[in-house]
Parts: sequence; C-alpha cells; structure tokens
Amino acid sequence: MGDFNLALVIVAIILVVVVFVFNVYLLVNYQHPDDKNQAYFPKFVVVLGLSVAAISILMLPADVANRQACRHAIYNGACNLTLPMKDLWLAVYILDAVLVVLIIPFAMFYYEGDQDKSVGKRIGSAMCWVGVSAVVCALVLGILYGLIGKVDFTVRHLSSSTVAFPNSFSFSSGEPCINGSKQCAAYTANAASEKTWTMRATFPEYVVALATIVGSVLFTIFGGVGIACLPLSLIFSFVQRPKTVITRSQYIKEATELGKKAKELKKAADALHQEERSGSKGRKWRKNVKAVEKELLQLEDDVKLLEEVYPQGEQAETSWAMTVLGYLAKLVLGVFGLIVSVAWIAHIVIYLLISPPLSPFLNEVFIKLDDIWGLLGTVAFAFFCFYLLISVIAGAMMLGMKLVFITIHPMKWGATLMNSFLFNVGLILLSSISVIQFCSTAFAYYAQATAAQEIFGHTLESLRGIRYLYKYNVFQIGFIILAGLTFVYYAAFGWRRKKPSGRFQLSS
Repeated sequence: MGDFNLALVIVAIILVVVVFVFNVYLLVNYQHPDDKNQAYFPKFVVVLGLSVAAISILMLPADVANRQACRHAIYNGACNLTLPMKDLWLAVYILDAVLVVLIIPFAMFYYEGDQDKSVGKRIGSAMCWVGVSAVVCALVLGILYGLIGKVDFTVRHLSSSTVAFPNSFSFSSGEPCINGSKQCAAYTANAASEKTWTMRATFPEYVVALATIVGSVLFTIFGGVGIACLPLSLIFSFVQRPKTVITRSQYIKEATELGKKAKELKKAADALHQEERSGSKGRKWRKNVKAVEKELLQLEDDVKLLEEVYPQGEQAETSWAMTVLGYLAKLVLGVFGLIVSVAWIAHIVIYLLISPPLSPFLNEVFIKLDDIWGLLGTVAFAFFCFYLLISVIAGAMMLGMKLVFITIHPMKWGATLMNSFLFNVGLILLSSISVIQFCSTAFAYYAQATAAQEIFGHTLESLRGIRYLYKYNVFQIGFIILAGLTFVYYAAFGWRRKKPSGRFQLSS
C-alpha cells in the first residue's frame, strides 16, 4: 500500500512538470512577435494560470485514485499515507481566486499601460486599479461571510428503543426497527424527524464557493454554447473548405485589395493612437478601438484564407495537400467531438435532471473501464472533464465574436498579444472551478467519498443563500437549453457560407 501511494505522488509530480512544460510551449508558439523577449511578468502569470487550471482539472481524477489507494487497506492508518487532497483543493482554489482577482488584473493593467510612461508610473497605476478592486472584493466577501457564511444541512433525527439481545434478528423492509418503531429508518420516519443542522463554513471554503457561483454563470453560458459549437464548427469548417486553388491573376487581385485595406486600417490605428496621446479617450474612442480590432481580425482571417487557396514556394503542392489533410482532420475530430458532446448531454439529462436517475450511465462506463485496467476509467474520466473545459473556451471565443459587449481577445497561433492571453487565462481559471464542481456532481457515483465531493457536494450545495440554485438544477437546465439552441442555430445556418460582414473582406 505504501508503494502504491509513493507511486501516486511520483505520478503527480511528473504530471505537474509536464503541464508546466506544455504551457510554456503554448506560450512560445501563440505569442505575438511584438511580445518576444519582453513582457516577462505577464508571461509568467500566463504560464502559472494555465498550469493551475490544468492541474485543478487533473486533481479530480487524482482524488479518485487517491481514494482507491486505501480502499483495500490491510493495516490501520494506511489512508494517512495518501495525498492530503482537501488541503490541496483549498490551496489550488485560493491561488485560483488570487490570480483572478489580483494578479491577472495587475498584469493586464501594467501591460496595457501607456508605453511612453516610466515603469514605475505604470506599476503605480496598475496597483491603484488593483487595490481598488481588492478592497471592494474584500468588503463584499467579508460582509457576505459575516451575514450568510453558514451551511444548512438537512438531517433526520433517528432513534430506536432498546431490548435484550435476541437469539436472532427478524428485520425486513416493512419493519426495519426494533419493536415496530418507525424512527430509525430515514425513508419511513415521519416529517417531524427532519431537522436543520447549521454550522459556520470555513472562510477558504466560502471563497471557493462564491468563486464557483461566478464561474457557474460563465460555465452555463459558455459551456452550453461551446459543447455544441466545438464539434459542429469543426464539421462545418470542413463543409465550407476551399475546394481548389485560385489562379495567379486572382491572387494578385485579392492581394492588392487586402494591401489597400491594410493601409486604411493602419491610418485608422495611427489616428486612434494620436487621440490616446492627446488624452481624449472617451466612449467614442473606445468604440472605435473595438471596431478597428474587429476589422484587424477579419483582415488576418482573409490573409490566412488567401494563403490557403494560393500556396507558394517550392513546396506549394505539399502545402495544399497538408491543407486538405487539415480539413479532413477537422472532420474526424468534429465527428468524434459530436459523439462526446451528445454523451455529455445525455448523461446530464439521465443522471442529473431526472430524479431518481434512470441510470448511472457514464459513471458505470468508467467503473467498467477500471475493471479492465486500473487507470483506464480514470483516464476516460479526466478526458471528459478536460473536454468540458475546452468546450467552455470554445463557447467564449464564439460569443466573443458575436456579442458587442464582450471584449474580443482571440487566441491565434503566433499572433496572440499578452492582454488577450491574460484575459483568456482569467476566464479559464474562473470556469475551471465550475467544471470541477459540475464533474463532481455529474460523476458523483464514480467520484464518491472524495475530498472534492466533500467541498463541492455537501458544503457548496448546502451553503445558505445559494443552495437553491443547485437544489433546482438551475445551472444544468440553463446548460441544456443553450446547448439545444446552439445545435438548432448550426443546423439552420451553419452549413451556409459566411457572407462579408465588414469592409475588410475578400472581394467576390
């Protein structure tokens, strides 16, 4: 048993290192050329935030494996040698909250500060903004914790009379108690036996709970949209793919048009920068900045499309072949993702929304996979949790392009600025808490008796003031409704080719 626990610790350390290295790889390849060899603090925050989000997702499978480590213990105290998962959960999510509330906003304010100012002034300005945010958050947390920071557990007071020890017991489902008493069985006890047990939640648990509520709102919106648009966008990307390359004359015409549009965009950006220096940063200026950002993104998409349909160089044929294979890969991944999305939605309906559940469904699948090989079910469990987080990111990216009140911060290979990185990392961190809470609820049968269930199941769902959101499945119902609407949207409009929506588009 001790050897098993030691192996679990070693695997956990290796995974942390792998996650860190992978996030450094993402940063290096996604960063914008303008950020190379500078903006080191925002880059450190990005790597740290992505690592915390990924580790928090991996901790739920680790929690399950940790529980299994002492399930068949043959000596007392075996479970004391396992990982202290409850302390680890609280540490990770307190760090999550600190990153979202303090460190990431500071890094964004510092990065977006006026480059003409000195480093000291930029730091001072960023600290002022973060300080105000921190004071407001601390006051809100303190007041809420003092007023309603309690947990109300609904329990039943059970009792039974005593009799002399009999030679044999004759209990049955109709008479489970001694001497015909009905107070020792929760299912047959009368309503008067139900009591409310109130206790004060610990402050770290309360912080995690409130962060989960905020994340649950984002998760319901972005996750519900993303779980449908993630696979369908890949499938319809294949449907709308370019079928053949264009001629050289067509390429010259399109490239000339894009060059003119790029010059117009540069003039607009220079004019906005001049207004910023003069101090006239009003509402109209911010609206124009967002418009220029949107047009710049559209221009970049047009350039990428033009490069796809007219590959150049000695490897032009190879480049076109790779483009075709890329779209085929999108189709395969889209179909596979659609199967996973349908499985997720079916599981939510069957196991969470219908009471009592019709079937354990995916819980039972994971258990059977564990019977085949010890970690197979855990790996599948981790995959479904990660898929949910990726769906949230996909939904945020889609709605960020459609809704005008959300700042557009796209993630593009080799063209992502640090402020976009930081914005998306903050979103991922907030959503990761809710993904874990959602998974611990959706897979309660498989992840039973874990530290995550203690925090996210019993405490969170009994917290005064918010427990009714979970009692009546508000977030799950909203998730299913948005997923259904997104499926309908793609079925009705996803197969159509996108029409030019702005000035910066390829000419027809």
